[in-house]
Amino acid sequence: MASHEVLLAFVQAATQGSFSAAARKLGKSQSTISAAVASLEIDLNVQLFDRASRKPGLTPAGQVMLQHAEEILAATSRLEMAASQLSQGVEAKLTVALSDTYQSDRFESCLSAFEQRYPDLELECLIAECEDLIALVQSGRAHIAFAEMQADYPADLDHQTLDEQGEMSLYVSRKHPLARLEHVDQEALRQHRELRLATVLNPYDSRPQGRVWSAPSYLMLLEMAQGGFGWAPLPSWLVEGFGAGKLQELNVRGWPRKVVVDALWSRLHPPGPAGSWLLGRMLE
Repeated sequence: MASHEVLLAFVQAATQGSFSAAARKLGKSQSTISAAVASLEIDLNVQLFDRASRKPGLTPAGQVMLQHAEEILAATSRLEMAASQLSQGVEAKLTVALSDTYQSDRFESCLSAFEQRYPDLELECLIAECEDLIALVQSGRAHIAFAEMQADYPADLDHQTLDEQGEMSLYVSRKHPLARLEHVDQEALRQHRELRLATVLNPYDSRPQGRVWSAPSYLMLLEMAQGGFGWAPLPSWLVEGFGAGKLQELNVRGWPRKVVVDALWSRLHPPGPAGSWLLGRMLE
């Protein structure tokens, strides 16, 4: 198999247009570049350059081999970068858990920058809410979480509030009786089924249950609302993206409501270099 140095000499000779230019680029002698290319041609049993003219050019076979050589060098570079990051303590995998109450252009732009900085690091995104998000970070299942602000947090978690906020409003199917009302008060809401968020770890709360259906995700609540089964508080961005034309926002006093979002991470097993970098960018 051709060595990294031989392939690099071939690629530079092809892209620089001459063996002498490749030699200057790599800080080698012209004879070293010529010998490397000749060795590669012998190993591959393919003529890579047409040497009939004063300035050798790639043969058709050389054009094909150039593409493969560039792919091998790129893969080698990624391998070396990944090994370097791992040797410096960069995590092999980063897990980020998010609440559906949080939808952010900033997060998407940070992911683009993250991909450029850590192209070979595995990234996992989880969707959860409230207590479930907290448990994911406490257990180490997630390194970072972006969650609707809670009144208090366990002592082993650290948190910081983001500048961006989400928005929640009340929605029903356009065919639901509440959709015909210009203004909706609490009494009108009580006469119809509530579609309520109930996390896996905390399925019930202290409020009277009554006519309630529950689900652990806002997307499931959205689907229930679309089916006409009741009214639900939902993230506005989620409705715009997945319920447009099927759901109607209710005109209720006090709604829509802003949602303050916190970034969470564990003090016991904090994020590694990659997670810390992403967290820092999100909190700028």
